[in-house]
Amino acid sequence: MSTAAAGLPVVELAASDLPAFCPNPQMPVWNHHPRVFLDVVTRGEAMCPYCGTRYRLKAGEKVTGHH
Repeated sequence: MSTAAAGLPVVELAASDLPAFCPNPQMPVWNHHPRVFLDVVTRGEAMCPYCGTRYRLKAGEKVTGHH
């Protein structure tokens, strides 16, 4: 996980990590919100509407088939 310029966390995903969802397994249980699935394939990144965590595909990742 890296940090975005605005200070919000960024989670970089491999194609094998899809489908993307938040909260992710690395987040502390006390900080969970309802699970939402995020479309990172269309634009290469998406932001969680609950906590603001940004998810993006790692550079060079190729997504094939349905995820």
